[in-house]
Amino acid sequence: MAEATKEPKHRIKVTAGGDYDPTTHQTVSVNGNTLRIENDRVTLDLAVRIQDYHGYPDNSPTTSTYFEDPLHTDDQYSISISFTPKEDINGNDLIYGNDFDRPLRDRLPMGFNAALRLVKWTLDPSIDGDAYADKPYLYSPALATWNQFRIGGKKFQDMTGDYVVKEGADGEGGELRDQLQIPDTPDARRKHFQKEGSRQGFVFEAGRSYMADFGNRYLCFSDFSVRLPGFHIPVEGLVDADHNELRYVLKNSKTGTVYLVVSFTLLPNQETSPTENVEGAQATSQEDVD
Repeated sequence: MAEATKEPKHRIKVTAGGDYDPTTHQTVSVNGNTLRIENDRVTLDLAVRIQDYHGYPDNSPTTSTYFEDPLHTDDQYSISISFTPKEDINGNDLIYGNDFDRPLRDRLPMGFNAALRLVKWTLDPSIDGDAYADKPYLYSPALATWNQFRIGGKKFQDMTGDYVVKEGADGEGGELRDQLQIPDTPDARRKHFQKEGSRQGFVFEAGRSYMADFGNRYLCFSDFSVRLPGFHIPVEGLVDADHNELRYVLKNSKTGTVYLVVSFTLLPNQETSPTENVEGAQATSQEDVD
């Protein structure tokens, strides 16, 4: 008799909002509809894609056409945004990365420092932070860490759930890239913005549309692990009630202003979905907001 498939101990729930307060967050429709976030700081569309997804909400698609794109056939997840800031932000001040409310030093696996050095050497030389602090963080300048970056015109650009962000520009954004001598390819653009002077010379203009995509093949949500060359770090064994969240944050390092928080929370597996946040606006597709 064939052995029954073992049910995972945890399932992922993805929520997002315009600040850290989880009570203001909305549930993200993974591999589904785009989520609109708007406040006095930004208008933003968010799409989260996860390969082999079996989390909440129940009956979410297990994959997305995003992973059929030649750029992303090896990727395991993606966080894509289209955003228009309502205030100017200097390019040296906008950072993107992970932070945590509680210490992690007692549960970081052996070899973590070596794995972090490998990430800095091979994937993101601009990453900086302190994983052993009381409130750990790992941030990079957004311009130097995003996998894809696109500059648009002076109007918000909607993003539907199946839109794939690619390096480049739309409309007058092309003239702006040329004027600022921003390289055309993702790798060259990231290298260009590893220099602080290049970042300081760039401004995210109030009212202008920008698009970005971030993801990779190393963080695997199907078995809750980090897979780097020579390293396999199982995350599920490190989880408890106080350490069960991976948070991606887009913020201004100079002012502390937060523009986006995306939380991946590991919840104990159960037959029914956890209570959704019905107080805030619901996730919407482009058809819903037109």
